[in-house]
Amino acid sequence: MSVILASQSPRRQELLQRIFPTFTTLAANIDETVPVGITPKEYVAKMAQQKAQTIAVKHPEALVIGCDTIVALGQEILGKPANAKDGYDMLRKLSGKTHDVHTAVTLIQGERQLSEVVSSKVTFYDLSDAEIKTYLATNEYADKAGAYGIQGQGALLIKEIAGDYYAIMGLPIARLRRMLTQGAGEELGFL
Repeated sequence: MSVILASQSPRRQELLQRIFPTFTTLAANIDETVPVGITPKEYVAKMAQQKAQTIAVKHPEALVIGCDTIVALGQEILGKPANAKDGYDMLRKLSGKTHDVHTAVTLIQGERQLSEVVSSKVTFYDLSDAEIKTYLATNEYADKAGAYGIQGQGALLIKEIAGDYYAIMGLPIARLRRMLTQGAGEELGFL
């Protein structure tokens, strides 16, 4: 069975190797505009599903894994920052507050499809302007939802987490393994 990760994220690739030593990665270029009136969980689930479907249409025999991760402060979705100022504004909003990180995973193989959203809570310390600017100077923020990466220097901003660390990184590998082996309801798993 061929496995395709519908993502170019190096973090997701590193984590997926714990389940599948060999797989292919393909970027799913989709419109990630946030529709009006959609909740953060609905949005992240929709993005993961669209990424998986985009690749599955071209590779119907493969097991396709689509993922998306967002940071939400209340109902406000904080995606990837457009630039350093945008990153600064996001980190300033998150300073001293608890926010949600939602990661959605969709599995598609032929006609079978299974999706789940894993949610975690992250609390930031009160951040000074100097701390934010020092972090932004690492450029680590550039391709990260909410303008930080928990697995890198962003860990220095975090006071507390509640939930799945790997989901915050972008791929809840323990949950994914169970999705693959247990499936949903009476349906057998993907492995």
